[in-house]
Amino acid sequence: MEILFAIILGIVQGLTEFLPVSSSGHLEIVKAILGEAKVEEESMLMTVVLHGATALSTIYIFRKDIAEIIRGLFQFKQNEEFLFSLKIIFSMIPATFVGLFWEDEIEDLFGGDLILVGCMLIVTALLLFLADKAKSTNKKISFFNAIIIGVSQAIAILPGISRSGATISTSVLLGVDKEKSARFSFLMVVPLILGKMIKDIVSGEILFSSAESFPLLFGFVAAFIVGLFACKWMIQLVKNSNLKYFSFYCIIVGLSVIIFQLTYA
Repeated sequence: MEILFAIILGIVQGLTEFLPVSSSGHLEIVKAILGEAKVEEESMLMTVVLHGATALSTIYIFRKDIAEIIRGLFQFKQNEEFLFSLKIIFSMIPATFVGLFWEDEIEDLFGGDLILVGCMLIVTALLLFLADKAKSTNKKISFFNAIIIGVSQAIAILPGISRSGATISTSVLLGVDKEKSARFSFLMVVPLILGKMIKDIVSGEILFSSAESFPLLFGFVAAFIVGLFACKWMIQLVKNSNLKYFSFYCIIVGLSVIIFQLTYA
């Protein structure tokens, strides 16, 4: 895999993992545009590496929050940190269930179907537009909210549905404070990403050759650095109710890829 291609994918992943425009959808679009035909194992390896980079950037940004969550989880006391840890665990249940029982069906969706990607980007746009109109509150996330937000995360497995967009929008539409919504959205995905990475590595389906070392390294670094800036930027955007601009962007990109696919298929 060429270094330039890896860097491009890293930048795309770093931006779109946090910004509400669907990282999976944009990676499918980039691969289609660049015409990069890679074997399945290579593509999976790069995906694992890039997701690992953005997970690490999330851990770095929220390192204090994560430390408090871990302490709360092992204290077994009915304090705020312990309850928040349980809510994170509850939110993981729907996506974990879908990943365990429909893994093959999910992988079939990532075959370059730009029609699907375009349609799901338009769905993302609608969610963002509605969330942007929601009034700001001081409401915290309840256990029921955590499950519902988890369901939206499971649905966001579809390429073109933004995970951060879906979870933050769902949380805000449930009346949760916007900054708390963004924080919860980014923290809830870290265990899932790390779990998925470990599963893919242990399964033995990922092949690695020394020739891929430098492209993977450059892709990782690009995704990590861009992810740091994108994560901080996204939190401010949610607080300032600027999601509508990403809604417009998703509609434009969604319609464009649908027209492109129908025209050149």
